[in-house]
Amino acid sequence: MEPNIIGVAMTNSTSSYLEQQLERRFNVFKLWECPTLDPDTAKSIRAVVCNTQAGADADLIDSLPALEMVATFSVGLDKVDLKKCMEKGIRVTNTPNVLTEDVADAAIGLAIAVLRRICECDRFVRSGSWLSREFGLTTKFSGKPIGIIGLGRIGSAIAKRAQAFGCTINYFSRTVKHHLTDYKYFPTPLELAKNSQIMFVSCALTKETKHIVNREVLDALGPNGILINVGRGAHVDQSELISALLEGRLGGAGLDVFENEPHVPEQLIHELQDKTVLLPHVGSDTIDTNIAMADLVIANLEAHFKNQPLITPCYHRSRV
Repeated sequence: MEPNIIGVAMTNSTSSYLEQQLERRFNVFKLWECPTLDPDTAKSIRAVVCNTQAGADADLIDSLPALEMVATFSVGLDKVDLKKCMEKGIRVTNTPNVLTEDVADAAIGLAIAVLRRICECDRFVRSGSWLSREFGLTTKFSGKPIGIIGLGRIGSAIAKRAQAFGCTINYFSRTVKHHLTDYKYFPTPLELAKNSQIMFVSCALTKETKHIVNREVLDALGPNGILINVGRGAHVDQSELISALLEGRLGGAGLDVFENEPHVPEQLIHELQDKTVLLPHVGSDTIDTNIAMADLVIANLEAHFKNQPLITPCYHRSRV
């Protein structure tokens, strides 16, 4: 494979390290700088590198007649038109495993931040309020019954961490994990919510899992319940979440993802700032993981163009 000969399109600026590594090996076209490609350029592009902000939809795929591969800089594949890729024989890869630990760390951090009101405490100290009054009591994380929607890699890593805090582990998943005898399976998210105080969402986004957390699930969690979402924004009915928080039917929420990123409802930002902790979709965004994900994207691309087996091939990720 000769460097800088093969055309690769990047859908957006996601990692300077990834950009540098791609430019060392390929002829890179940055679609955020030039979204309209001339026909000759389009014919030269054999791979697309995308992520959860700007994916590879049917229009993009159809506009690149020589496209052989889509490599997403993410675990989630919801921004890649998998059906179109399958129809056209285009290979697809993602970056599983390398970001599992970081996302699980972020999930536990969100839960503790919401329960112990860490952000609110920070504002309390900075505002000088501590000079005139005590802050008040918060809620402990240790020992609480937690529910996890999606016991895949990330869900399992969350469970492992929560178990170290003495939490009991409940879960809902596409299949029962019979080998996990310490964890309790529930057949629906509603039943899971009824038996949990803190619910984590960490499943893949599919047609079946869109709004898997709805009004009924939120009401089942109840006024002392906490929702933590490190999956995708569309897993949660966002309007119902806001209503539940405003009306006191839900105790709090920690969110790394939103339905219309980067746009976040004003009510979450202002009216509910003491009940929520909000992150800008950075669950996996550490220096270490950014590099590992980029290296995996590069390894998959190089494997494809050298006619070697892909490192992390994928088409269907419908499991919950």
